[in-house]
Amino acid sequence: MRKITIPSRSNETDREIDKKLKNRFSILKLMTQAAISGDVKSLIISGPAGLGKSFTVEEALENWDPEEENHTVVKGYVKATGLFRTLWEYREKGQMIVFDDSDSIFNDDTTLAMLKAVTDSTEKRKVSYLADYDMVDSESNIIPRTFTFEGTIVFITNLDFDAIIEKGNKLAPHLQAMVSRSHYIDLAMKTRRDYFIRIKQVIKEGLLSSKGLTKSEENKILRFIEQKEDNLREMSLRVAIKLSDIIKKHPRQFETIASVTVTKGL
Repeated sequence: MRKITIPSRSNETDREIDKKLKNRFSILKLMTQAAISGDVKSLIISGPAGLGKSFTVEEALENWDPEEENHTVVKGYVKATGLFRTLWEYREKGQMIVFDDSDSIFNDDTTLAMLKAVTDSTEKRKVSYLADYDMVDSESNIIPRTFTFEGTIVFITNLDFDAIIEKGNKLAPHLQAMVSRSHYIDLAMKTRRDYFIRIKQVIKEGLLSSKGLTKSEENKILRFIEQKEDNLREMSLRVAIKLSDIIKKHPRQFETIASVTVTKGL
C-alpha cells in the first residue's frame, strides 16, 4: 500500500487555520440540518479520519431521530444488493441514509449507477436493479425491481474527491458525477498543523473535561501532541483520548508511557 505523506504546515497562521476550521464545521452543521429537513437531497462530507466529521453528523441525527426510525447509518463494505435493499427501506420523503466510511461503494459500477440515479436532480429519482431473482426487504416483502426514491443520502468519506478528480484516474469521472449531483463539503484539513488545530478546538469544547480531566491535564496533552506532531502514529481525536487514559492512570509517567504508545521511531 502506497504511503500517503501529509504535509506538516501551509502558509496559514494558527489563527487563520482556527477561523477556517470553525467556519467549515459550522457549515457542516448547517448543511446536516438542511439534509435532515429534506432541503438537501445529497450531501458529501470529505475530511481526514478521526477529526469529528462523523460525530458532528451523528450528534445532529441523535437529536432529530433518537429511535432511528427515519434514518440508518451504514458503515463498512456495501454490496449492490445491500445498497438496493437499503434504498428501498429508506425511500420515503423525510428518511435518510448515511454512508460513513463506506468508500467501497464508489469502486463498483453497479453501486455507482444506483447512487447516480438516487442523487439525480430530476423531479422523480427512479432506481432499478434488474436481477433475475426476487429481492426481499427486512419484513420478507418482495422489493420492486424499479422504484422511486424520495429520501436523502449523506456520504461521510475520507476520500478527497477534488484531488482524485484533478488526478484524472479511473475513479475520477464517477466522483465528478457524484459531486455534480450533491452538495460537497471539503473540511479543508490538509496538513498536520490543520489536524492539531482541530484537535485543540475539540478539546477546548469539552472532549476531555467530560472525561474528568483538569485544564492542567488538558494543556499537558495538547503540549505533548504539539511537540510530537511529526512523530505521532496518527493525528486524530483518538490520540487525545488515548493520552487522557494514560494521564488519568499514570500522571507522573505520562510522557514516558505516551512516547512509547502513540509515537513512532523514538
